[in-house]
Amino acid sequence: MKVIWNDKIVERSDVEIDMEDRGYQFGDGLYEVIRAYNGVFFTADEHIDRLFKGAEKIELVLPFTKNKLKELLNELLVANDIETGNVYFQVTRGIAIPRDHTYPDPTKVPAVFTASATKVPRNQVKMDTGIPVITIPDCRWLHCDIKSISLLGNIMAKHEAHKKGAEEAIQHRDGIVTEGSSTNMWIVKDGTIYTHPDGNLILAGITKIVLLKVAREAGIPVKEEAFTLEQLKAADEVFSSSTTIEAMPVVEIDGVKVGDGKRGPIVKQLQDLYVAAVEEVCGKIR
Repeated sequence: MKVIWNDKIVERSDVEIDMEDRGYQFGDGLYEVIRAYNGVFFTADEHIDRLFKGAEKIELVLPFTKNKLKELLNELLVANDIETGNVYFQVTRGIAIPRDHTYPDPTKVPAVFTASATKVPRNQVKMDTGIPVITIPDCRWLHCDIKSISLLGNIMAKHEAHKKGAEEAIQHRDGIVTEGSSTNMWIVKDGTIYTHPDGNLILAGITKIVLLKVAREAGIPVKEEAFTLEQLKAADEVFSSSTTIEAMPVVEIDGVKVGDGKRGPIVKQLQDLYVAAVEEVCGKIR
């Protein structure tokens, strides 16, 4: 497998990450995942912009320009012959010795960048049938808008869902739904779509941006407005969204069916609109 290590494409076996890397020591870094269809990235600019915004928030000096990063990622896609799949990339604050909680001088400790590409087909069956989820208190920190590699709170929530035979954990703070462990969350009630507004309590999802745009263009009422657990469980339709799953129907919450337990019509419409948006950029999805 070909990967990116700093500014070069190399064999994965050639990569050496120091044990003093701040990503390993502190989770001090950022990451992104971009989806490709037909060998073409979808919303690459938006993902790269979010990485740079996150870097500003944590005062991380990135070792490249946006154009250079995009060029490298495209080269990686080609090098691994990826048609439909994901490119994961992350940047840490680098290797600092001795271990110290304060930020090191970026002129002396350069950031460390890595990226990998994986073939991942679309799971159309799951998109048609939907998934079960659980609800769980949101016990994470208060900077969820930063796409940090420090994901322990998220993976604990996801694992709790796994233990209960579910595929996602919908998190809430004092009864207000925030987001899933790795997704943005949505409900549909009386024909109107609701999703939590962007801010420090959730990640501003790139797929969320696309879904908001296509829904509004199609004349579907949308409100970026927080909703409660009670509203979640009384919704006509529920779905989650992310780069890797697009718009995924939620058909069961805490063991109770959502509606008739099947994908609803508005979710299906949004899925079709999202695919149309992808195909406009990447060509026909096969």
